[in-house]
Amino acid sequence: MADRWLVIGLGNPGAEYEKTRHNIGQLVLANLAHNQKFSAHKSRMQICEVRCGDQRLVLAKSRGFMNESGGPVRSLADFYKIEINKIIAIHDELDLPFNALRIKQGGGDNGHNGLKSLTDSFSSGDYYRIRMGIGRPIGDQDPADFVLKPFSKDERGDIDQFIQKGADAISSLVVNGLDQAQTAFNS
Repeated sequence: MADRWLVIGLGNPGAEYEKTRHNIGQLVLANLAHNQKFSAHKSRMQICEVRCGDQRLVLAKSRGFMNESGGPVRSLADFYKIEINKIIAIHDELDLPFNALRIKQGGGDNGHNGLKSLTDSFSSGDYYRIRMGIGRPIGDQDPADFVLKPFSKDERGDIDQFIQKGADAISSLVVNGLDQAQTAFNS
């Protein structure tokens, strides 16, 4: 019998944000969807269902802004009856260099408003996180401005490989479990 996971690609809606650092989670979901279309769900999410081994994944992107994603994610989890131990949030991470990835379960929000919204809505931070490193801005640039900018020319040369790495990390976590996924990807 197939289990179902909920995979949340944190980001902001609209073409102006589509290829920004803050939307790396949604770029990974687009890769996992393999050209399938996302459709509107009553939870105020865009969803697409795919298979990963014998597991079913509900890939979800918010139709609202990242800092308001918790309520719609909670609504979607309730609709599918998915427990918090089967939820994965994939998101940008300022505290990791570009192209670095870390998988973990639980923890704080580290100032990330999307994670804060999820944690508040579930009254728990015990969901899985795939932290996609985007690095920190150089100089005096405000981090809030930095995350809403497109990737640099140098980063764009590696972005497809990095997005694939994120998709592979999700698959590994779902199929092999946390310990094996961390061993494979947290180096």
